[in-house]
Amino acid sequence: RAVASVAETGKAFAAVTKEVTPAVVFIKAVKQHVMTGNMPNLNGLQGQIPDELLRRFFGNQMPDVPTPRPSQPMVGEGSGFLITEDGYILTNNHVVGGADKLEVTLNDGRKLEARLVGTDARTDVAIIKIDAQGLPTLPMGDSDAIEVGEWVLAIGSPFGLAGTVTSGIVSAKERDGMGITDYENFIQTDAAINPGNSGGPLVNMQGQAVGINTAIASRNGTYNGIGFAIPMNMAKQICEQLMEHGSVTRGYLGVMIQELTPDLAKSFGLDNATGALVGDVSGDGPAAAAGLQRGDVIVSLNGEPVKDVTSFRNQVAMIKPDTSVTLE
Repeated sequence: RAVASVAETGKAFAAVTKEVTPAVVFIKAVKQHVMTGNMPNLNGLQGQIPDELLRRFFGNQMPDVPTPRPSQPMVGEGSGFLITEDGYILTNNHVVGGADKLEVTLNDGRKLEARLVGTDARTDVAIIKIDAQGLPTLPMGDSDAIEVGEWVLAIGSPFGLAGTVTSGIVSAKERDGMGITDYENFIQTDAAINPGNSGGPLVNMQGQAVGINTAIASRNGTYNGIGFAIPMNMAKQICEQLMEHGSVTRGYLGVMIQELTPDLAKSFGLDNATGALVGDVSGDGPAAAAGLQRGDVIVSLNGEPVKDVTSFRNQVAMIKPDTSVTLE
């Protein structure tokens, strides 16, 4: 019975992989690297003063002056996944941002040139597009619904090996303070993620993308059992704006907030240290217009409890400007 149970688990992984893999793509990003002919050891002058002008001062004694060389292409690799049948692809900003040329390899082997639709460096989300129709897509799941300990699959192209599948569990949720992006709310997983996996999907056992594989915690640059994915509920709102406008506009309250420590909570007569303390209010912001004051403690936003400063900042940023919200 135990062997049969393990076999059934393997069949479940295989079924999800078969359903999902056709929508996962390999991305090659090329950026032209311009080489300079100036002396490499002239601090502060490299790339600013023509060699001819330098020779007028140094003559032929100028040491180690290399001759100009043509630009050299820098090639990066990553992953992504199709979210529409007409070729919109969700990936990471650090995979495609700043590239001069993008080439996408589909699961069926076709290679197509892609164009950049929009990027958001502050969350590391990007959208690119290929010109094709009738493409397989990967449905987006509810990342808030996944639980720690739940099985997930990471699919992508580590080290250029397209269509690679690794399995693991959700190790933690709502990881922040990692210094990876400005707005962090990562899903942590022990599914193997390596260079080239970036931009690929983290998939639940219903065959839905619940995250975008983005980073690893490692001392040697390779898999050490800790990987991070952008939760799909955050990525959804970003990609909708990128597809519509090519950029992201965030909401703001016009307040400076700080952590509510246990001592501060006690001084305010609060039972626990959950919420965000208003340290200051901008005179011309929406918070001031609504009557917020320095020393207020924000404990809920639209009926949802405010856990801490980071999660509250993320929540506010995801709200479209000119939207009315309820604060407690």
